[in-house]
Amino acid sequence: MGITQRARGVLRRREPSETVGTRNVVYGPSLPDDSTVHLVLELALRVGEIQMASGVGASDVSATITSVTDAYGLPHCEVDVIYTSITVSCYRGTENLPITSLRVVRNRSLDYTRLAEVERLIRRIVGGEITTSDAYAELETIARAPHPFPRWVATLAWAGMAAALAVLLSGGTIPQLPLVAAAATALVDRVGRFLNQRGLPIFFQQTVGGAIATSVALACYATNILPNAALAVAANIIVLLSGMTVVGSMQDAITGYNVTAAGRIAELALTSAGLISGVVLALYGAERILGADSLGGGLNVGGGVVLLPGLLKLPLQAMAGAATSACFALASYSPPRPLIVAGAGGAVAATVFQFMTLIRVDAILASAMATTVVGFIGGVIARRLRIPALVVAVSGVAPLLPGLSTYRALYELSVQGNPTGLSTLMLAAATGLALGAGVVLGEFLSQPVRTGLGRLERRMSGPRMSGPIRPTERRLD
Repeated sequence: MGITQRARGVLRRREPSETVGTRNVVYGPSLPDDSTVHLVLELALRVGEIQMASGVGASDVSATITSVTDAYGLPHCEVDVIYTSITVSCYRGTENLPITSLRVVRNRSLDYTRLAEVERLIRRIVGGEITTSDAYAELETIARAPHPFPRWVATLAWAGMAAALAVLLSGGTIPQLPLVAAAATALVDRVGRFLNQRGLPIFFQQTVGGAIATSVALACYATNILPNAALAVAANIIVLLSGMTVVGSMQDAITGYNVTAAGRIAELALTSAGLISGVVLALYGAERILGADSLGGGLNVGGGVVLLPGLLKLPLQAMAGAATSACFALASYSPPRPLIVAGAGGAVAATVFQFMTLIRVDAILASAMATTVVGFIGGVIARRLRIPALVVAVSGVAPLLPGLSTYRALYELSVQGNPTGLSTLMLAAATGLALGAGVVLGEFLSQPVRTGLGRLERRMSGPRMSGPIRPTERRLD
């Protein structure tokens, strides 16, 4: 009874002219009409979708979307990026409901030409050079455009990448090794394309690819075409591992997008597990059929890249690293200018890694240092040449992926039954994480060089590998 009386007293004391919702009103910014707002949000979401599908980090996607909405008169938009969807909400004050749009990222494919075209469009949007409707029409044209060259060119590029990796791993001492690695990779790519067209999940595609690559290498060893099967398998493992979300995962984790980082790492773990399953199945089957002695050893070569003594080998390693990264960029449909820069990044990565190991630096630390240099140089050059830094980063990592140590670990576990294979596999995983972290650190260190004593990073959430260099004036927390 007492509570009811007090409540009635409060209601009687309220000013008669005051109604619910009129106190502490916050009015939103002046916005265009609703149809324009929806068009701007759809444009920003389509841009973010293409970036996410190309492996761009969540922080870069968020900053790019914010820059697009700001450019078209929506200054207070909140962006939520996770691995499979993007949500943008336009704030309109306390008296009006926000306008919220969501887009699901379903398909993921590497097409660096499409990414470069989108970045060029983003620069025009931020610069106020194109209207909303024209930008949306151009974006649709970019998204629907076919790849810049036929699919068989990508197959040849993957084969060339495997051949270059074979030279990098062997130091050029086994002439037939590049041919075997290239032929196996071309076969894996064509079979993988056939399976992908029929909707087979990526896990099983990786399993089939690992089994084919290992079987071809073991068959060549059994017929005395190769003196060792390990290097051929390692080259093909690196090709199958390349293009995965190592760089994006580390960038998301470092910049605080933990959900997206977890999603990328889960995908990376799943595809790696499929590859491991294929290699183990091939090794196990060959052991049952041919015996353990006919499997090509695999343990008589060192983990990581095979390093031949002397500084005279540095030019060969540099050329092999450049060819590896350039072929990866070509297989990912890169335009000519990023292709050349990616090749230079691969040469730098291979040379720095080779030099670090010659002075007895640990392989994991040497990998991190090499990719840090690549991330730094790529971050400076890529922005000046107006190309996506992500192309240089991902391509530069490719020559140093731990293919040989992965094969060693699987050989120890499946053929020898040696539990030390688990520690070798963990070292391979640590090397992969070190590669991604090194690239992100190098890109972060390059920001003060690009922007003059670090004015940009005071307004940004972390390293940038895609999107406009000055996305917005407000801080992206």
